[in-house]
Amino acid sequence: MNGLIDIHLVLTQILGFVLFVAILSRFAWKPILAGLEQRRAMIQGQFDEAARRQAEAAQLKDKYDSEMRTIEATARQKMQDAIVEGQRIAGELKAQAQAEAQQRLQRAEDEVAREREKAREVLKQQVVDLSIRTAEKILRAKLDDPAQRKLAGEFIDEVGSLR
Repeated sequence: MNGLIDIHLVLTQILGFVLFVAILSRFAWKPILAGLEQRRAMIQGQFDEAARRQAEAAQLKDKYDSEMRTIEATARQKMQDAIVEGQRIAGELKAQAQAEAQQRLQRAEDEVAREREKAREVLKQQVVDLSIRTAEKILRAKLDDPAQRKLAGEFIDEVGSLR
């Protein structure tokens, strides 16, 4: 065995490897593992921060969506209130216009009635005057029956022409 494997060489290599592993584990392995662990923790922290920000963004989006719905509902309500107010004002204006038209109509009817009464009074006065003149003519003329009929016919014609 002496020719194939040199035991001193094998033992020296084993001892060198163990020494290398011990030195490496003491000075290099722990700092490498610590660096890898630190990097893993940093990456995990970044993932956690990204998830937190994403959740925060989702909350803000929900909040803004809720506010938008509230604003839209308020705007719709204000629009409906404005429509109702416009309809109310239009109704008031229409009622006011109708009342004013009714008052004007009533005043016109009253004016027509007064004018009609005046016309009747004038007509009555004219009929009275004509009757008095006719009676005066009859009394002055002492007419017979055919003459009185002729005079009454003239009276009726005069009354008809006054209308």
